[in-house]
Amino acid sequence: MTDKHKRIVRIAQNGMVAAFYYGLTMLMMAVPVISQFGMMQCRFSEVLVLFAFFRPDLTIGLTIGCFFANLTGALTGLGFPQDMLFGTLATLLACGLEAYASPRLAIACLWPVIANGVIVGAELYYFFDASIPMWIQMGWVALGELIAIAVGYAIFMLLIRNHGFMKYLMPIRHAEVKW
Repeated sequence: MTDKHKRIVRIAQNGMVAAFYYGLTMLMMAVPVISQFGMMQCRFSEVLVLFAFFRPDLTIGLTIGCFFANLTGALTGLGFPQDMLFGTLATLLACGLEAYASPRLAIACLWPVIANGVIVGAELYYFFDASIPMWIQMGWVALGELIAIAVGYAIFMLLIRNHGFMKYLMPIRHAEVKW
């Protein structure tokens, strides 16, 4: 496979990941008991950010998918315009830390919880509701993220045992996963 072909494949893969993140977020918006925006949010599309642990290059697709999900949330009135910046920044930061500061998948799972809890929690406090203490808002956002990432961790621990999945994923890092 030539370098040009590899680049085209990676661009296509990032496009698919972005579309899948966005589509999963939009699908989950139809489930009224699960909030995708606000203080208590459990966005199950965040499970996909764990791809960055194996494929740092997929950070681009994950960030683009998050941006468009936040854009749609802002346009529909379910989310906030600031989410396009701060929520997307939290995803970008979490993916970067997962890819380069995580020797184990369990450690990689902490970064989205911390990044979203701190960044989105502070966003909610400063832009929307300063009557609730910032640490409480951060805690609720982190809890929702923790639920989504815990589900993702369980799914990934099952999937990585499947050689077909790992072959399809084409991991660049952490091909031999330790919990």
